[in-house]
Amino acid sequence: MLFERTSVGLDVHARSVAAAAIDGVTGELKRARLTPSLEHIQSWIGELDGPVAVAYEAGPTGFGLYRALTAAGIRCVVAAPSKLQRPSGDRVKTDAKDAVHLARLLRLGEISSVCVPTVAQEAAQDLVRAREDCRGDLMRARHRLSKLLLRHGIVYSGGAAWTGPHDRWLRQQRFPNLATLAAFESDYETVLAVTARRDRLDAAIAAIAAIAVDSEFTSVTHRLGCLRGIATLTGFALAVEIGDWHRFTGNSIGSFVGLVPSEHSSGTSRVQGSITKTGSTHARRLLIEAA
Repeated sequence: MLFERTSVGLDVHARSVAAAAIDGVTGELKRARLTPSLEHIQSWIGELDGPVAVAYEAGPTGFGLYRALTAAGIRCVVAAPSKLQRPSGDRVKTDAKDAVHLARLLRLGEISSVCVPTVAQEAAQDLVRAREDCRGDLMRARHRLSKLLLRHGIVYSGGAAWTGPHDRWLRQQRFPNLATLAAFESDYETVLAVTARRDRLDAAIAAIAAIAVDSEFTSVTHRLGCLRGIATLTGFALAVEIGDWHRFTGNSIGSFVGLVPSEHSSGTSRVQGSITKTGSTHARRLLIEAA
């Protein structure tokens, strides 16, 4: 139940913020175009009749606004964009209309909020996602190099690829055409550089997850390591991506990571399809690979 007098919706972008405020007593609607400056936003909110509640969508601008408003004693809700209710017949979308829509949903208490991470949790998420991006970069770099060799009829048959013997075999390759040689050296150097970057990130994750480090993720990482298929990297990434495990039950955590079947049922018919693939793609991939 909403106890604040004024409900504020903010449509936040990198260079502008569309704001709308609904007074619950008079019904007056106020609109404004603000800058992304936290001081400017707080100053405009301070001119409204209080108490005030604020809502904005989770997005690439992060949670700095949420932390600033919360520190100022203003209740702030970060809405999950995928769960915002929108009229099916509404074909006009503008920043101003989105701000008003958020303010109305907040007034009605119909906003599903996201779990805002702490500063330490967000830093750990940046680390594990950088490692995930590096894994993808390394896979693509290896594919480019192997397909370049394949186009020239060069195939490694000495065992598993991307091992020590395979690396020595790569160093022995020679090409009569200078252009092909330059392309090969470029792709090979990319593989080496991304591999070194991945190893540095692995070392950073292992250092944070170590028992000697006072990290909030250490105990969870080591408990997850008791499960077959999960070691330090996977356990730390799952601990970071899921965050507070106590907010889930055995039934709800499957839907959070998108591992439950989709469903479209009406009346006596019940149709189930493929998994929903909602939530954290990274956490879902880790769970599937570990299994």
